This record gives sequence, C-alpha cells and structure tokens, in this order.
Amino acid sequence: MSWCEERNFWCNCLYWRKTAILLPPEPDTFSLPSPLPDWSQGRGFASGRINLGKIEALKISRFEFIWSSNLLQDKKKGVSFYKPVGVPNGFYSLGHYCQFNNKPLWGFVLVVREVACFEPEAANLPTLLKPLDYTLVWSSDDESEEKYGGCGFFWLPQPPEGYKPLGFLVTNNPDKPDLDEVRCVRADLTDECEPYRLLLESYSKFLNLPVRVSSTRPSHRGVLGKGVSVGTFFCGYWTSEEELNIACLKNLNQLHAMPNLEQIHALMKHYGPTVFFHPNEVYLPSSVPWFLKNGALLYKAGDSSGEPIDAEGTNLPGGGTNNGAFWIDLPSDGKRNTVKQGSLESAKLYVHVKPALGGTFTDLAVWVFYPFNGPGTLKVGPLNISLGKIGQHVGDWEHFTLRICNFTGELWSIYFSQHSGGEWVDAYDLEYIEGNKAIVYSSKNGHASFPHPGCYIQGSTKLGIGIRNDAARSNLYVDSSTRYEIIAAEYLEGSGFIEPCWLQFMGKWGPTIVYGSRIELDKIINHLPVGFRYSVKNIFDGFPVELCGEEGPTGAKDKNNWVGDERG
Repeated sequence: MSWCEERNFWCNCLYWRKTAILLPPEPDTFSLPSPLPDWSQGRGFASGRINLGKIEALKISRFEFIWSSNLLQDKKKGVSFYKPVGVPNGFYSLGHYCQFNNKPLWGFVLVVREVACFEPEAANLPTLLKPLDYTLVWSSDDESEEKYGGCGFFWLPQPPEGYKPLGFLVTNNPDKPDLDEVRCVRADLTDECEPYRLLLESYSKFLNLPVRVSSTRPSHRGVLGKGVSVGTFFCGYWTSEEELNIACLKNLNQLHAMPNLEQIHALMKHYGPTVFFHPNEVYLPSSVPWFLKNGALLYKAGDSSGEPIDAEGTNLPGGGTNNGAFWIDLPSDGKRNTVKQGSLESAKLYVHVKPALGGTFTDLAVWVFYPFNGPGTLKVGPLNISLGKIGQHVGDWEHFTLRICNFTGELWSIYFSQHSGGEWVDAYDLEYIEGNKAIVYSSKNGHASFPHPGCYIQGSTKLGIGIRNDAARSNLYVDSSTRYEIIAAEYLEGSGFIEPCWLQFMGKWGPTIVYGSRIELDKIINHLPVGFRYSVKNIFDGFPVELCGEEGPTGAKDKNNWVGDERG
C-alpha cells in the first residue's frame, strides 16, 4: 500500500470520530451598523448582479462549512474552508472560500452564468465548461487534524483546452468532488491573478515542502485594470517567479456597475468618515482656495519673486508632468505662520471616484490638504526626541480610500495611507461614529491616517524605535459626509463634470528646502546611548525620502495611486 493510500485509509477510519462539539464554532456574520439606503436607479450599480460582457456575475456571501485547520490549537492561526450556498439556478460556482477563524464571516465568492450575445463564429465557444477532472494538490497531514477534524483535501479543476480554472475545491474525505460542482472559464474571458494575503502555511511530512494557502487578487489593478476578484483562494507550492495555475475573471464591460453622480453623492453622505485630529495638532487642514487666497505664492525657477495665485488656481500652470520649473510656497509676509496652521473652518475633503478590481468595486479616494507638515518625534525605548526640522515641509497631501462593493453598495474596506504605504482595513475592523460612517484618525504633525487611536511606531515596534504617529479623538474634526467636494470622476463622460483648475497643477506644493536632514539626523543619533545608535541608523536608512521632508509634495493627481491601486 502506498503512503497516499495508507493515509487515505486512516483518514477514512478516523473521520467518524469528528463530532459537532469539535467543529469550529460558526463564525459571526458581520453586517454594517445600519441598513443600507435604497440607492437611486442608474446603470447597474447595487443591482445585485454585474454584467461582465459575456458573463454575468453574482456575489454569494452565504457558506456551508467544509473543513478547518488547527481545530484545537491557536484560534488566531486557524482557517476554515467553505462552499457557497444558495446559488441560483443557471449560475455556477468557480471555487471555494477560505478565511481566518477569528474573523467574522465577511467574504464572498462570485458565481457566474453565460450571457447570450453575438460572437464571431471563430470565438463562438461556450464561456463556461465543466472540468475534465480534478488533481489532488495537497492533503493535510497534521495528526491532530486527522484525529479530531478529519483530513482536508485540496483539488484543482483540470480545464478543457482553451479554458482556465478560477479556484480550488476542498473536501473532508479523499473522494473527488463532482465534476458538476464548478465551471472553468474560457481563457479570453480571464485575467492573471496573484497571491495576496497568506492564510495558511503547512509543511508536508512526506514532501518536506511548504504549501501555502492565500487569498488572491488581480495582477492588473487600478483604473485601467480589467481583472475581477473571484473571492476564491490559491493553494500550492508556489514561488514568486511562477505564474499561478488559476486565473481571475476579466470585465469586458467595465463601467456597467459604476455609480452615477447622484449615487456618488449618496455614497459620500451615507459613508463619509469623520476625520479626527490629535488634540495637540498645530498644523490643521484647510480648503485649497483658502490656502491660495491667503497669500500662497507661485514661484518659477530662476525668478526669486513669487506671483499671487487666485483662489481657484486659474493662473497655475497645468497639464503635463512636474518638470521642476514651478512650485508653491507660503506667504512671505506676516501671514506665513498663520497659514501654516491651516483653517479647520474652511477645510473640505476632496473626492476622486474611480473603478477598482475591474469595475466590480468603486474607490472613493478622499484627499486632505494641509498647508504644512510638522516635525517628527523619534521614540527610542522610553525616550521621545524631537527631530527639529526633520519632517517639516510646506504643503501636505494625504488621503484615505473607501472601497464600495458595486454588487450591493456596501462599504467593503477603507485604505489608510501612512507615509508612502498604508493598509486596507475590512469593514468589520473599523470604528464607527454614526450609522455606517467610520472614523479616520489623523496622526499628530505627520497626518498619516489610522483606523483606531493609539501611538503607532514607524520603524521597529519590537525594539520600540521609530517615528511616533500619535492618533487620538478630540474636538478637532471634519465630517466628510457633509464637507466634501468631488474633484474627479473620469469615467463620467458627458455628465458636465469639471475638475478644478488647481487640480491640474503638477508642480510641487512646497519648495525644496536644503538644510541637510541627514546631517541633522546624524547629530541626533550621535547623542543617543551607544546601544541604540546602530538600530536607529538602520531604521532611518529604510524610510521613504518624503519623511525627511526637504521638499513639498506634488498634488493628488501626480500620485501613482491616482490611476493605480493603493500600495498594500
């Protein structure tokens, strides 16, 4: 008897010992704090189904438990696998779903059906076909799992020629799944995907290789990306150089489910977060017109005198890219220090609306403008050291992004931008202030955004060394559900929407200030206890250039996430 046959024999013998009490508890199903409004009609937004061109997709969020890893071990490390239930007649599953055991049930998988449409005879092949067979990719070999929870068997559908699988299936016994359980999709209707968040890693005792289970996301993302997340997972012995053996869907009808202008306003009014600033924040945001009309000056290379800018920025050079020829600076008169501190009363949050994940989601990128970015504070163990000029610069553009599900109009997650990086936080991990309106915390001086109050260290949390990002609630805040302005939604052709003039300025919103931040930093490092110096130097060497703050940033439209996906 081979080792596979022997393992399968014992798995079958032990499987009967699984009892209901040993199964993982049914995870709580998360729902937003308040019911969703009835979104106004228009296009296919929030209609429940999305036409991808030749395939119609439906989001399924109801699942049936199949198998769980680490049943009796650390709950935080365990994951469970599910199959979609309630699939309507005529729709077909593409694979199963996986998530951590310590999270509420908040995922989805797409189910699909063919859409009748005319195609040239050469391409007139079915969009969906059954797999020819299944390949066993991996089966669990942890003794505790076999003894108490049965074995997990992971199957990859084998597609007909010219088709691709879009997910894996899991069983708790060695029998292959039914061929009718999933469909493979015609290759020209798929796009490449990549591993995203690692869910499970296990080492086979027989092959001595790590197998990884991870969520997936389209490889081609951003405004122009057509890849659609299916909600399934990847399982296998994968290296970064390899192409995955599963794909995602491709949306040939990308704007079908995007919200119209009326729906965008409804989304902001329903979901617009409240941004809280630290109680000791000195450098608050303002509206752009307030900043411009209160003495901001436009400078040109080779000319030492600045030119006043009108409130709408009509005399700012626009278009093209930043060539270094123009920049904006604070007033040169007595208003300089006043303008640095911003104007909370005038502040507006600026919204850029764009398709995400092939138009199955909408990103509301919410930009906040600050006239000045304050200095940083270095934390070294129990010590807090002011960095003086380091971190200061004129003009600061920060943002957070709401990701809305176009199937239902639900808030799915928020991206919190944090100094050239950031993190996506799912809706169930957000803090809400009223209804479905989340809270965004802006850190003191540096204005990075966070989902919860606290002291966040940019550097080494383990060593307790890095830049402090202090976030707390106060009476300093802006409610973006009422104080917002939509500045761009490029897909709304023919709507009469006009972008503001100042948005077209691609130069820097602050001058280059040469004060030698590296020299200043070395002075600070040399005054630290010897045991800390090497660690602090290494951490600072890895920081992004903009954190040192020797020059102002370019505007929102020049950032790579304007057309690309968020970093993270």
